[in-house]
Amino acid sequence: MFNIPKLPLAQWVDAALAWLTAAISPLTRAFAGFVRLGIDGIVSGLGFLPPIVLILLIGALAWWIANRRVAIFSVVGLLFIWNLGLWQPTLSTIALVLVSTLISVMIGAPLGILAGLSERFHRVVTPILDFMQTMPAFVYLIPAIPFFGLGPVAASFATVIFSIPPAIRLTSLGIRQIDKEMIEASDAFGSTRMQKLTKVQLPLALPTIMAGINQTIMLSLSMVVIAAMIGAGGLGGEVWRAIQRLRAGQGVEAGLAVVIIAMILDRITQNIAVSKKTIPS
Repeated sequence: MFNIPKLPLAQWVDAALAWLTAAISPLTRAFAGFVRLGIDGIVSGLGFLPPIVLILLIGALAWWIANRRVAIFSVVGLLFIWNLGLWQPTLSTIALVLVSTLISVMIGAPLGILAGLSERFHRVVTPILDFMQTMPAFVYLIPAIPFFGLGPVAASFATVIFSIPPAIRLTSLGIRQIDKEMIEASDAFGSTRMQKLTKVQLPLALPTIMAGINQTIMLSLSMVVIAAMIGAGGLGGEVWRAIQRLRAGQGVEAGLAVVIIAMILDRITQNIAVSKKTIPS
């Protein structure tokens, strides 16, 4: 039998990560300050309002975007969370999800547009997205710690990496599935590439893009508990403490709060996509 030596993959990864951490530390510090400012600002802004006022405002927003049933569910669900004493962790979780989703969309939407317009770039980015979506979520915590240390910034970084693939995939899909007749008609009217993108392709692809944003939000929330292992706090932190102390009831309470927030955000974003479909061009 041949004794094949093991490839030193782990050493290569450690060396590359150490070099990358030292090389881009100014960028990571700037990113950390930006993300921390965003999270703290959202938490402070939401916490400035009395809980009952914020709950009613969210219910009114849900009614305006979705319908009465979603609004009633939002108000009842948030009142339930408030009654459980989980209001402050909920605000922290919402802030982390909003900031992570915003960063994911800001990065993912341009890449998705490029993948939708360029077949070559689409072929390059597809296996990368396959890799990102099949990699276990816990692995994303490893590079987050040396880059940003423990805390919500590292959790946001890991969440962005984990949740960005749907934003890229569905943006690309929305553009690529537009009828060729629509593209040919815009070309026949002499539209420039930018006019064709902004007036035809993006408006027609918007429902699919919104579905990608919806999936990004859901993946961000699914990362909440995992990210609590590196100091994310919020509802994930409550679940993590319950696991460490073997308090099943406390874990179920925090888990139900995560489910309620996920359902509220899911219904609202789904109805945004539906409403966009009904807007005449």
